[in-house]
Amino acid sequence: MSRRRRAEKRVTEPDPLYGSTVLAKFINKVMEMGKKSTARRIVYNAMDKFAKKIKAENPLEAFEQALENAKPALEVKSRRIGGATYQVPIEIPPNRRASMAMRWIIGHSRAKPGRSMEDALSAELADCFNNQGTTIKKKDDTHRMAEANKAYAHYKW
Repeated sequence: MSRRRRAEKRVTEPDPLYGSTVLAKFINKVMEMGKKSTARRIVYNAMDKFAKKIKAENPLEAFEQALENAKPALEVKSRRIGGATYQVPIEIPPNRRASMAMRWIIGHSRAKPGRSMEDALSAELADCFNNQGTTIKKKDDTHRMAEANKAYAHYKW
């Protein structure tokens, strides 16, 4: 038995409008400087615009589908072995997959110039839903890098 004290995961309260813990985590990632009400307003308005854009009757299911399309399955980690550094492909745990997808969606939304955050976020979610756009390109690049370095897969531990 391990003698280490492991960090306990905090339970995220579901968001008040849809009752989803995934959406609550997304809102927490959008939040800046503790302004949760502003983050909620941005995300809910973006969800409404996103649902109208793709003509979905349930915005939460469409959001979860867009997030699922953006989740990467593999990534590369640097391992130093005998003086050489190898990029070793590893599978990503489910909670990190979701976190990376959220981070990429929000980051690419913030990077769009000349748009409000609501418009940029709804456009990025629509792109993810349709399997196109910058977030999906980032996921494909990550998978391509892992595929290119699969010869070093035996170094993972």
